[in-house]
Amino acid sequence: MTQIRAATVLPAKRTPVTLRTADGLRLVGELALPAVTDPVATLICLHPLPIHGGMMDSHLLKKASSRLPALASLAVLRFNTRGTSSEQGTSEGEFDGGEAERYDVAAGISYAAEAGLPGRWLLGWSFGTELALRWGLGDPEGGTGADPGTGADPGTGAGASPGIEGAILLSPPLYRTTDADLDRWAASGKPLIALIPELDDYLRPDEARRRFARVPSAEVIAVDRAKHLWVGEPYVRIVLNEIVRRVNPAALVPPATTLPTEWEES
Repeated sequence: MTQIRAATVLPAKRTPVTLRTADGLRLVGELALPAVTDPVATLICLHPLPIHGGMMDSHLLKKASSRLPALASLAVLRFNTRGTSSEQGTSEGEFDGGEAERYDVAAGISYAAEAGLPGRWLLGWSFGTELALRWGLGDPEGGTGADPGTGADPGTGAGASPGIEGAILLSPPLYRTTDADLDRWAASGKPLIALIPELDDYLRPDEARRRFARVPSAEVIAVDRAKHLWVGEPYVRIVLNEIVRRVNPAALVPPATTLPTEWEES
């Protein structure tokens, strides 16, 4: 048995992908699938603010991709939004403060839908939560339509979402998110799971409960002593456990109902 540590990368089928947006950009990404089984659910990851270093390899998202295909039979789709760079490369376009990124969100959801990935959940962190809340249900103004991509690179999208189960929000600042955005989620009935660090720099649990109270399907989970960046393996495990608790609870191990902390090589 091998102890799962911060840098552990468990077995998965990992494939570079290209997402195409309705406004003509190519986004760099990666799809990680369970190595030997079909996925039971899918995470579409939306990363933190790129002008502050956020990217598809931001540590929580990379650790989700490194562990959850093996531990929880999840598909994990990560990609760089427009103008964002990581080890995998740089997505075309320029950062637009969360506006034109609506097309990036739509492209990610469309890619997952066209690839036949099941149980699609948005997983946003910080700025990525703003994208999820503003654009995860589709563009309220209708967007610009485009034909879906075909062949090896599905993933052009705009306008209405082809279907997500809900969204998991890590450290949502609710800076760009309006009450109208939250009201759309309330009307949708889709679940919102918000993990709020006790010591967050932008939104702490009491204010989060007040803001999310207008969404009956929202659940606010306060995490003691955690901070906005979730630094430290104990906090990483809390986040990953809560994700899996919502999307594939059968993967949690009794009696503690948490993910395994060790891995047996086959």
